[in-house]
Amino acid sequence: MTEGEAKTLFDTEEDSLTPEEREDLATAEPEAEPVTYTGTDFDVEGLVRRLKRGDIVIPTFGHGDESLEVAGFQRGFVWRRPQMDRFIESLLMGYPIPGIMLVQQVDRRYLVLDGQQRLRTLGAFYEGIHGGREFVLDNVADEFKGLTYRTLAPEQRRQLDNTFIQATIVKTDGSNQSLEAIYQVFERLNSGGTQLTPHEIRIALYPGMLVDFLEKLNKTGNWRQLYGARSLRLRDQELILRIVALYDNSAKYFRPQKKFLNEFLGTHRNLEGLDNGKLERLFTEASKLLLEGPGRHALRFQSSQVNAALAEALYVGLMRRLDGGTAPTPEDVAAAVRAFTSDRETAVTISGSTATEEYVRKRLNMATKAFAGI
Repeated sequence: MTEGEAKTLFDTEEDSLTPEEREDLATAEPEAEPVTYTGTDFDVEGLVRRLKRGDIVIPTFGHGDESLEVAGFQRGFVWRRPQMDRFIESLLMGYPIPGIMLVQQVDRRYLVLDGQQRLRTLGAFYEGIHGGREFVLDNVADEFKGLTYRTLAPEQRRQLDNTFIQATIVKTDGSNQSLEAIYQVFERLNSGGTQLTPHEIRIALYPGMLVDFLEKLNKTGNWRQLYGARSLRLRDQELILRIVALYDNSAKYFRPQKKFLNEFLGTHRNLEGLDNGKLERLFTEASKLLLEGPGRHALRFQSSQVNAALAEALYVGLMRRLDGGTAPTPEDVAAAVRAFTSDRETAVTISGSTATEEYVRKRLNMATKAFAGI
């Protein structure tokens, strides 16, 4: 069973991309970034050896070693034991195995861009432990049942150790231009079972203090009550990024939205040029007023789901109002939200294709005027 097939088994509604995310992924960048890559083959034993000594790194999702130019491409480890067993069995049977993709950084380490689950499975099988228990093959043909790496017959061990896995190696120099090229490469390969969202790819490319700041805001109580349950696909965190980026730099917004957010996150990767204290204060005050005024339904429009376009407009408009003077009452905020959402022009700008420059600027201006009047 391939990694993509295993992902498909565990797809849920949360795993599916939203129409907005599909549009974002499908929208072409105005410029195609060049990339340098090579192909090579690694024997399985060599891959495991490199994993153990840290020459191949499976990055932490969204965070990680500051010395890594690229980190966190991988989501959580989702294979269950039957899929892990079947993968090892495929290698023992000599079946063809999908290739992996690595990013070679300046210090010559390889970072796993695609193939986390296969590599983690190999590491666990060679180590003999998974989840605190002995890794004994079970969901396999009878001839392999009960085997561990240490109890493989010599010919079986040679078959496994000497199997070659093809690797595509993409090179980066750590610059924003280089990372944007890798983003475009990954986006084009991002298909099959559980596609990564644009934001999952984005924070993988640009881990740092800004991502940590977004996650801090994402944990605040009033925001959580407004948004609802945590998004397994980080859609709540992406919405906060949209709010922060548009509050800070809406005048320079451009399509495609994914590139605008990529550039913002890359430029302010470690909060360079951002007043994070002010942003946190305005965001938390706006969350409190929206919850106490219009309530949880404020971020929803004709649906039980959060409308991201509506939410970003309300937050940016209210944060601008809070930055300009004394805080309005929750009742005044509720009245402003009703006026904004009942306007026919609002419905146009928060439905359908919402990421155009015209619609983004229009809804932000309308929300700003609605809150300026209270």
